[in-house]
Amino acid sequence: MPETTSAWLAKRLTKEGDKVISYFSTLRDDQWQAEVYTEGDTWTIRNVLAHFVTSERGLLKLFKSILEGGPGASEYFSIDHYNARQQEKTRGVTPQELLEQYVKVRADTVEWVTGLSQDDLAVEGRHPFMGQVQLVEMLKMLYLHNQLHFRDFRKLVE
Repeated sequence: MPETTSAWLAKRLTKEGDKVISYFSTLRDDQWQAEVYTEGDTWTIRNVLAHFVTSERGLLKLFKSILEGGPGASEYFSIDHYNARQQEKTRGVTPQELLEQYVKVRADTVEWVTGLSQDDLAVEGRHPFMGQVQLVEMLKMLYLHNQLHFRDFRKLVE
């Protein structure tokens, strides 16, 4: 496999982000409430978009911290607790506002990734789900994460 570069990652993040934006932009009002996950707290398509926004926003802060020499996520960090707290914080945000926030945070991520060097990509830190890995692996997981959720709910509205 060819060496992963910041340009390659930025291209992948842009392409995946554009696909998500395009899809969410076509949803009718009633489709936003389609239930995607029903184990534990029920998540609708709207909740998944809120998750995309809040997780990417939080991960971008984490990535920047790791690059500045920070250790990454605490070993005591709870993804489930974080996600529940973020869902509560975004409860009153409309789908259109969430979509605008997603466009912004993805653009911020792509801009930041574009400026990374190969040495930057090799920096290690603790990812909240993956554990201790290089930044390049965290960034790959960022676009894979959205793709996994996207597949789950796309079937519901097609």
